[in-house]
Amino acid sequence: MKIKIISIPVQDQKQALRFYTDVLGFVKKLDIPLSEENRWLTVVSQEEQDGTEILLEPSPKNFPPAGIYQKALFDAGIPYTQFNVDNLQKEYERLLDLGVAFSVEPTEMGTVKVAVFNDTCGNNIQLIEML
Repeated sequence: MKIKIISIPVQDQKQALRFYTDVLGFVKKLDIPLSEENRWLTVVSQEEQDGTEILLEPSPKNFPPAGIYQKALFDAGIPYTQFNVDNLQKEYERLLDLGVAFSVEPTEMGTVKVAVFNDTCGNNIQLIEML
């Protein structure tokens, strides 16, 4: 069994695509119109373009319970998912320069260093560096 696609709920697919590509540096993989408002929209890591895809899922807009869940996680400060980085301090500074808002600055926690940011699409995302 392999992980091919994970979903991240987003409130606006156009905004999400801009943030995940222009700011975070992911690459658009698939963009297939499904309806007037929805797309099958995935991004991948520049370093692993044949790796796991992130589906920028418009579920909060189309399925109200998903929006309630997303908001509850965000309000509680709980990250929806995490991305690994090689150098957290460097990535943190790069994202700060691009205007990304962090709720948790780089913090060592045992064998990892973590930071949490707002993805502008309704989610807290955690960055993690293995120490």
